[in-house]
Amino acid sequence: MTKTALQTENDIMEQVILVGIATRDNEYDIKDSMDELEELAKTAGAMTLEKIVQNREGLHPGTYLGKGKIEEVSMAVKTLGAVGIICDDELSPAQLKNLEEILDCKVIDRTMLILDIFAKHAHTREGIIQVELAQLQYRSSRLIGLGTSLSRLGGGIGTRGPGEKKLETDRRHIRKRMSQLRKELSEVKHHRDLIRQRRKKQGKLRIAIVGYTNAGKSTLINALTDADVLSEDKLFATLDPTTRQLVLPNGTEVFMTDTVGFIRKLPHHLIKAFHSTLEEAVVADMLLHIVDTSNEQAEKHIQVVYETLDRLGATGKPVITAFNKMDQCAEKYLTDDKAFKTVEISAKEGTGLDTLLEAIEKKIQEDKMLLKSTIPYAQGTLLNQIRTNGQIVHESYENDGTYIEAYVDERLYGEWKKVMELS
Repeated sequence: MTKTALQTENDIMEQVILVGIATRDNEYDIKDSMDELEELAKTAGAMTLEKIVQNREGLHPGTYLGKGKIEEVSMAVKTLGAVGIICDDELSPAQLKNLEEILDCKVIDRTMLILDIFAKHAHTREGIIQVELAQLQYRSSRLIGLGTSLSRLGGGIGTRGPGEKKLETDRRHIRKRMSQLRKELSEVKHHRDLIRQRRKKQGKLRIAIVGYTNAGKSTLINALTDADVLSEDKLFATLDPTTRQLVLPNGTEVFMTDTVGFIRKLPHHLIKAFHSTLEEAVVADMLLHIVDTSNEQAEKHIQVVYETLDRLGATGKPVITAFNKMDQCAEKYLTDDKAFKTVEISAKEGTGLDTLLEAIEKKIQEDKMLLKSTIPYAQGTLLNQIRTNGQIVHESYENDGTYIEAYVDERLYGEWKKVMELS
C-alpha cells in the first residue's frame, strides 16, 4: 500500500481509498493511472487516504479484487475511517453489488466518478441533459448494488446529478425520466444543428480545440479571443462546448470551439452518450490539438487523443498541434516530428500565440486559391457555395453585388470562373 498526503485543509471532503488492478498486459502504467484517478477524485471532492493495487492476470469477475486483497482493503477502510473506495476500472453490476456487501461501504467505479465530475461542470441545457441521462443509464443496471450505499450514506460522490440534484433511484421513475430526457436532448440537438448550419452558411472556418483534459484549452481560447471561458487547474473543468469568433491577423474570421477534454480509459458508452458535445470535433474544418508539455505523460496523452478522435470518426482533418505550457518545460518538445504542424506556446504567459495564428492562416491557405471578386446579386447560388465551402477573408456589399475574398478549392474556383464568364 502506498500512503498519500492527507488534504487536511478540507475536512468536508469525502475520505476514500483508491483501488486498482495491475495486469501483465495492461496498456497503461498503473502508477500513472492511479495518480490520474487521485486527481479525478480530488476534482469530485474526495480526499485520498490510501492507494491499494493488486497484481492479477485479470479482473476478478465477481469481486474485481481477489479474496486476500479484499481483506486488506476492508481493514484499511475500517482503520482509516474511509467512507468508501473508488475503483480504477468500470465495475459490472455484480462486482459492484458484491464489493459493497463484503466491504459494507460505498463503492464507486471510474465511470461513476467521471460522470459525477461531469455533473458538477455541466452548465448548458444540453450538457445538463446529457449528464443526467448518462448517469441514469449507467445506474439503471446497478440499482441493486447502489441501493445499499445510497440508503446508508444518503449522498456524496456517485449520487448527485447536475446542479447538486439528487439522482432518481426508483427504477420506474428512472425509465420515465430517461424517456423525457431523450426527448429534450433531441430538441436541443436540433437547435444546435440549426446554429451549426447558420455558421456554415457564413463560410467561416470552424476550428475545434481538442486535447487531453487539463491541457490548457480554455486558457488558450481566453487568450486568443478575450473570452471569459471557465479556466481551472482541474480535470474536466470544461464540459460544455463554447464557441467564440476569432479574427486572424490577415482579417480572416474563424469560429473556435473549446471542447470537453479527453481522458484514458473512457468507456465507449460515455463517448456515445456525449456524442452531441464531442461531435464539435467531427464537424470542424480543422483541429487545434493542445498538448500539456509539462506533464510527464504528454506522449501517452497524445496517443489517447488520437485514439479518441478515431473512435469519434474525426480523423483525416487538418491538424495543428500546439505544445502548451512551454514555460514549464525545460527542453524543446517533439519539434523534429514533421508528421504534423507543431507550434510551441504558453497560453498562460501569452508566448507563441502570434506564431500559432500564423500557422492557422497558412493551414487554411494550403491547397486553396484566393478568390477576389464582386459577385452579382443575381448569382446568389454561387455566393452561397463560396460561403459554404470556402473560407471567407472579407465580405462587403457594393452597388453591383457582394464583394468577397475567400480561399476556395480548385473545383469551386473553376466554377466561379465559368459563371463569371457567362455573366
